[in-house]
Amino acid sequence: MPAAYVTRPCIALPSYKITADEICEDIKRAHPTLPRLGVMLRYARRTQVLTRRFTQPLSHPTVGGNAPVADRNQVAFADAAELAVRAAKQSLESSGLTAADVDCVVTSHTTSWTVPGLDIHLIEELGLRPDVRRIPMSTLGCVGGSHALTRAAEHVAARPGTTVLVVVAETLSTVYNHHDTSVESMIYKTLFGDSGGACLVTSSPLGPGLRIDSTWEYVLPDSRKRYAGRLDASGLHFDSQKSATRAVSDIMPALLGHLNQQRLDAIEFTVLHPGGPRIIEDAEHGLGLEHDSGQGDAARTTRHTWATLREDGNLGGVGVLAVLDRTHDDPPAGGARGLLLGVGPGFAAAGATATWLP
Repeated sequence: MPAAYVTRPCIALPSYKITADEICEDIKRAHPTLPRLGVMLRYARRTQVLTRRFTQPLSHPTVGGNAPVADRNQVAFADAAELAVRAAKQSLESSGLTAADVDCVVTSHTTSWTVPGLDIHLIEELGLRPDVRRIPMSTLGCVGGSHALTRAAEHVAARPGTTVLVVVAETLSTVYNHHDTSVESMIYKTLFGDSGGACLVTSSPLGPGLRIDSTWEYVLPDSRKRYAGRLDASGLHFDSQKSATRAVSDIMPALLGHLNQQRLDAIEFTVLHPGGPRIIEDAEHGLGLEHDSGQGDAARTTRHTWATLREDGNLGGVGVLAVLDRTHDDPPAGGARGLLLGVGPGFAAAGATATWLP
């Protein structure tokens, strides 16, 4: 496919920084008599997430309280939209473009329900042209950022000279819900964070950064229940099966087949979804990369993913954009070849082979 160029993402983070200690104390307050609570909290702390940002304080009714689903949904979309607009404006400004320059907008947002969606909201708030092409996606979850980039790259390849605005926003704090008391839910309480991210994809470079050389998508057969959302009167919940822990390893044969087709024998850098330690470690192992637990000097190829996980948590679809943003601060050598990879409910994966341009 013709190459597509990605600008440095702009990441919008909310104001409330929540520590792992604060979350564990809130869990103990809400569930003082829950069986095996101490064991659950030990599992939760293994996420290695030290801090994350929420759009609302931990004590807010739509986070640590008992707000019903309608209230949670309303707040979640309003907050996500604000983050999306902020990131998109920063992306256009930093690239020296205006809303009139955007020919297509690709959006991903999963953590609230709304019609019309985030794409229409952005058209109005940013003043995008009424004839702008739209690729709205609303059920992708954690794979949203990488999937949006593949769609943007394919759009640019089909229509050279166009400018695509990619915007992803998630308020994962809306799934922080004390009605959920499983071990997995405790892990997700300490893992997730809120954010918005945006970048531009073009057929000629606007500056240093990522050149997408090929795209890849894959849905693991019979995997739709490994990770899944669930909606009830108390809000949106995120569930997973035990088999979810093997999902990244299970997609590796298909991914390695694509990398062989692209003759990517040595991966010199990665932009991996910071989904959690097991996801990162299994990706490192499957790709034959140096492993490091994230303590001390992380592997050169995955250091930005580990840093994002520790400092911002699992940002859902924004995660790969946040990792790519960090990559610009400490980039690989010019001409280095690497891999961008996101995974999410389905179990679905989307990725791209890429070259770094100085």
